[in-house]
Amino acid sequence: MSKEGENKIVYKELSYKIVGVMFDVYNELGYGHPEKVYEKAIEKAFVISGISYQRQANFNLTYHGEIVGKYYIDFIVDNKIVLELKKDRRFPKRNIEQIKGYLQATNMKLAILANFTPEGVNFLRVLNIPEDQS
Repeated sequence: MSKEGENKIVYKELSYKIVGVMFDVYNELGYGHPEKVYEKAIEKAFVISGISYQRQANFNLTYHGEIVGKYYIDFIVDNKIVLELKKDRRFPKRNIEQIKGYLQATNMKLAILANFTPEGVNFLRVLNIPEDQS
């Protein structure tokens, strides 16, 4: 990747910290626990690491000023990144669509979808950046 391409990575340093936390949690707990257990452990790791977060952050989805839905997001990290935890080997379309909805509702630029699998933690970065940036 060129130097120019590296500079375009959204929230690079914070993303690396989040991924590091997930690997630390997985390395200690291993596989096979409910998502809520990983969520609690990640919350504890965020506190230890001094990473700012909101857990189970809720966002209202409105239409013409009226609430038509609610999202409960696993984590909003440093008011910048949506973090959603799953236990799955793949990244099903429904999970990707779910975090795209979260990005639209929060107007944030980046979401990380993390899967806790028997082989380790897999993650996917999903961007919410308008295509026309001219």
